[in-house]
Amino acid sequence: MTQDLSLHGIHVPLVTPFTRTGDIASEALEALAHQVLDEGATGIVALGTTGETAALDEAERDLVTGACARVCRERGAMLTVGAGASGTRATGEALGRLAQWPEVRAALVTPPPFVRPGAAGVLAHFSRLTEVSPVPLVVYHIPYRTGQPLDAAALRALGELPGVAGMKYAGGGVGEEAVTLLGDLPDGFAVLAGDDLYVSALLALGATGGVLASAHLATARFAELVAAWRDGDVARARSLGHGLARLSAALFAEPNPAVVKGVLYARGRIPTPDVRLPLLPAGAAAVSAALERLAEVGRPG
Repeated sequence: MTQDLSLHGIHVPLVTPFTRTGDIASEALEALAHQVLDEGATGIVALGTTGETAALDEAERDLVTGACARVCRERGAMLTVGAGASGTRATGEALGRLAQWPEVRAALVTPPPFVRPGAAGVLAHFSRLTEVSPVPLVVYHIPYRTGQPLDAAALRALGELPGVAGMKYAGGGVGEEAVTLLGDLPDGFAVLAGDDLYVSALLALGATGGVLASAHLATARFAELVAAWRDGDVARARSLGHGLARLSAALFAEPNPAVVKGVLYARGRIPTPDVRLPLLPAGAAAVSAALERLAEVGRPG
């Protein structure tokens, strides 16, 4: 299924910019989407965790999806949209809504958060979703948020489902399960790195790209990192990977996307650094440290 999708390269899970009155700044959102695509991103992801989707109401989520769809239609870029809930029926309904936007090419869906149904329950959940979804699914494996650990065998079984095109892997590190999964992937199934700090290591093991909040910044460098590992330029990949890991660590010094938004605001790319409660704006020291790391990776290597 991945042959019909662009499950490679860098996909940026866009922040949701707000105006000074707290509304969604749709023009800034579209400009941000254009800019990351100009700088080498393969696609964008709407309504991910980085987009503060849990703090948006349904009308706002539709506004964000529509804005991203317009950009991707114009640019011919891949659009993935986050959709999911703790229940299978509710997730199916969220997926069904995506049919309103023909530009949506895939849906990013976590295992049921908080419920912890076990590996068999997760497999049954996704089996049902593939029957009702209007677009292919990208499984978002992020056990430190969902509370549902899955071993490599369970992840591989998900990848073998018709209608599942790939996985955003955010296991919180590079351990045995990641190594085992990437060493024996189902045919036509792609893995995108989802932990910014470990993207270089996962690319070295066989991931085809990443869905990375850090790639709002130094987008071209992240795209260069993917290309370096793909082309076997190990020395360049290692150098880029270490520098970008330092940037990612600075950007995640406070809860995501607070520092990313602070840096985007400092660089004039969004109108305010605001986030919605329960998140709080990033402190000045965290933003300053991230700007320093960004300047470092921007220097020619």
